[in-house]
Amino acid sequence: MKLLNALLGNAAEVPPAELQAEFSRLLMSEEHIVRGYRLVRDVFMFTERRLLLVDKQGITGKKIEYMSIPYRAIMRFSVETAGTFDLDAELKIWVSGTPEPVCRNFSKGVDVYQVQSLLAKAVCGK
Repeated sequence: MKLLNALLGNAAEVPPAELQAEFSRLLMSEEHIVRGYRLVRDVFMFTERRLLLVDKQGITGKKIEYMSIPYRAIMRFSVETAGTFDLDAELKIWVSGTPEPVCRNFSKGVDVYQVQSLLAKAVCGK
């Protein structure tokens, strides 16, 4: 099922400790990954301070874009839950200065309410 979700473009949750070890060079001192998701080769991670998007490009994946979005730059966001026939949930994040939202799909097993709560705390305050 994990392979099918990945092929359909749906992200699955990854343990934060695994991502912390893999992406430690991207993190500031004392910054920790709270939640992370992998989509085939791409990854997106929530830390206490920002959202990190890792986009591997090309056939070999050697070219990689690392996008850092501070929570203060997020203007709004929406979460769409999975339905009966539409098995994936969707997250949209509008970033200041960009007209189109950043969109990510989640597999059915991901708790999108938990993702929404995490973003709400980070963007709107604790």
